[in-house]
Amino acid sequence: MTSLDPAIADRLKLTDDGLLPAVVQQHDTGEVLMLAWMDTEALHRTLTTGRATYWSRSRNEYWVKGETSGNPQHVHEVRLDCDGDTLLVKVDQVGVACHTGARTCFDDGLLSG
Repeated sequence: MTSLDPAIADRLKLTDDGLLPAVVQQHDTGEVLMLAWMDTEALHRTLTTGRATYWSRSRNEYWVKGETSGNPQHVHEVRLDCDGDTLLVKVDQVGVACHTGARTCFDDGLLSG
């Protein structure tokens, strides 16, 4: 059972599997680092510890960014969008954000149409 503040929980519009996308941004430069997923427990842990905690859909477990990679995210603020269905997590990223070793997960080039 999550301990997320009911005033916050009531504002969330979760997916059918109980998740919210979390766009992660470097707090001082605005650089978009990655997209991850949170449920109410991950959000609660993030808000109370100041360490970015996510839900891994592939591993079905919580993970604290940097716990194994050594590249933590120190949370500065978390915002909810106007629809209540997406989070913006502003962090201080230590080292790289992407599992590929890149600074950002959005460093694979522009798509053109």
